[in-house]
Amino acid sequence: MSATYLGMPQLPPPAHPAFPSFPKAAHEAVRDETLRGNLRHATHTIRAKRAKAVAEVSDWARLREAGKRIKDHTLRHLDRYLVQVEEAVTAAGGTVHWAVDAEEANRIVAGLVKATGEREVVKVKSMATQEIGLNEALEAEGIRAYETDLAELIVQLGKDRPSHILVPAIHRNRGEIRDIFRSEMGAWGRPAPEGLTDTPAELAEAARLHLREKFLRAKVGISGANFVVAETGTLVVVESEGNGRMCLTLPETLISVVGIEKIVPTWQDLEVFLQTLPRSSTAERMNPYTSMWTGTTDGDGPRTFHLVLLDNGRTDTLADEVGRQALRCIRCSACLNVCPVYERAGGHAYGSVYPGPIGAILSPQLRGTAGEIDASLPYASSLCGACYEVCPVAIDIPEVLVHLRERVAEGGQVTRGGNKVVLKPAKGHAAERAAMRAARWAFTHPGALAAGQRLASRTRRFHPRTLPGPGRAWSGSRDLPAVPAEPFRDWWQRTRGGKDEAK
Repeated sequence: MSATYLGMPQLPPPAHPAFPSFPKAAHEAVRDETLRGNLRHATHTIRAKRAKAVAEVSDWARLREAGKRIKDHTLRHLDRYLVQVEEAVTAAGGTVHWAVDAEEANRIVAGLVKATGEREVVKVKSMATQEIGLNEALEAEGIRAYETDLAELIVQLGKDRPSHILVPAIHRNRGEIRDIFRSEMGAWGRPAPEGLTDTPAELAEAARLHLREKFLRAKVGISGANFVVAETGTLVVVESEGNGRMCLTLPETLISVVGIEKIVPTWQDLEVFLQTLPRSSTAERMNPYTSMWTGTTDGDGPRTFHLVLLDNGRTDTLADEVGRQALRCIRCSACLNVCPVYERAGGHAYGSVYPGPIGAILSPQLRGTAGEIDASLPYASSLCGACYEVCPVAIDIPEVLVHLRERVAEGGQVTRGGNKVVLKPAKGHAAERAAMRAARWAFTHPGALAAGQRLASRTRRFHPRTLPGPGRAWSGSRDLPAVPAEPFRDWWQRTRGGKDEAK
């Protein structure tokens, strides 16, 4: 598929904040005992419930394979399905806009909001709008965006960043949330009730009262979408709270920013994901609220609908035969909840709105590996494979991690901005490359390898417990394996195995 099928020149992704590399950020995060306690409790609870919900489905493996095949088919023919979506949405009374990158998407949305004369918008939880920094872009244009998802509201009021795909405020406990509501709600609208405690019911009621006035006042709503059905141009949002439905039905104008990979060809295809997504994300048999809309309808819902189809590095990712499987992701967050690295480091250490294992492979592809944080993300994993086992669309995250590690260490040809470019190896990997070249030479010269093994065995009493120089980073978190007193090949020749081989 052409890397410029959107019909416009592809530009490099926008610059992103200068986050520290993952090892530096994680080093600080693991020292926060409150954070680790919050994460451990939440992730263990969610994954235990998910395992029970999935076990109820006898054909889960077949559903998983079906989801994988549907996504792969759609990505192979994405150019055709994008055109089909545009035609269907337009025929239903909507307007489609194409955004090559975050800057263009923000410019389009800000222009559409200003055209209404409004200076406030309500938002449905959306990873795509977080990815492009839409709230900040709207604020620069004098437009205030109100998050209406409970967890997103907590993050916004706390001047914080999301740390989880499904539960953005997973790093906060109830006491912290109560304090945020007490101190910040009044500056954004209706203040928290007097004497607010940290009981879940009271916190939820405070959020409901705070948001209700915004739902009833807002004239413009902004959303993403979990899926777009190509055959009818229908957008789908699944949620658990009902705030999304308020945003999608009450405003006069609705603007949806959707990544181009969210398309599914038919309603029959959508059926598969409406079974796998809720069980993998919230451990529910079905989502409490599934909202669908197709263009506009007189007297029902928004009078004006705009769909902004977002690329922002997705076409470049699609050009990578190994890495493109990351675009199958349906944002269920199951991989985060089983990841031992995420559980200890938290989402902020990933320096991206996409944390955890999926973020470790998606962010470096959407943004490139030139930055320190993106070059370090493929190494933010133990390669245990738990993420692959729980993924409802069978993304082989360990395979992509190793693929991206090779790109970082060795460089090579990639697609950036729709053009083939050759990346230089990232800094800090010279010793690794030298070690790999030495290993390759040794393995292709058996005599030298045998001599080296014998020398290592005879000098093992003098071996250090940690590696010196650049190797210190490797042995700092691992025990060096003990060298045996005799190489295996010598033992083989000395024992019966060698004699039997001689016969």
